[in-house]
Amino acid sequence: LAALERQVFDFLGYQWAPILANFLHIIIVILGLFGTIQYRPRYIVVYAIWTAVWVTWNIFIICFYLEVGGLSKDSELLTFNISRHQSWWSENGPGCVRKEASMSGIKGLDGHSYISVIGCALEYRYIEVMHSSFQILIALVGFVYACYVVSVFTEEEDSFDFIGGFDPFPLYHVNEKPTNLLFKQTYLWISPAGFSGMDGMTK
Repeated sequence: LAALERQVFDFLGYQWAPILANFLHIIIVILGLFGTIQYRPRYIVVYAIWTAVWVTWNIFIICFYLEVGGLSKDSELLTFNISRHQSWWSENGPGCVRKEASMSGIKGLDGHSYISVIGCALEYRYIEVMHSSFQILIALVGFVYACYVVSVFTEEEDSFDFIGGFDPFPLYHVNEKPTNLLFKQTYLWISPAGFSGMDGMTK
């Protein structure tokens, strides 16, 4: 859900690199959930490996918006130099007021407008940093959970008996009957004629 929310706002801001990264992340998350439900440890391992890549990507996004290491938040790196769009939050953040002023008096800029944003309660780069930090936190929790699930599946596979399943007794085990059950009572059926003969003898 957090990835979908982020994807929506990246679409609104035409941030093509984050859009592709978010899309791939959603696919891998679905793959990991499928592996958990269907007992496929390999899919979960793929998700665990991807979480490391996802954490690295979000650290890069944080460095990008905080302008660490020569990066600039005003560059067109995240849009692949296709457009000059910025984060959607740059104009629509909490408390932001967007104003447009015409530039008809300047040569070559007739018909264009200058957009200014004022009154923002929180600068947009910090909103993006919080988004990435939250994604890192979720990825770390997902990595720990993925490792736990893989270990549980591995233990179940090691304890599984391919002949008798999880039953500690073999499939073709023959149960020995107690010796007291080998001695059965024998019933003597006496015909009515036999009863009549016995009556005559007693008389």
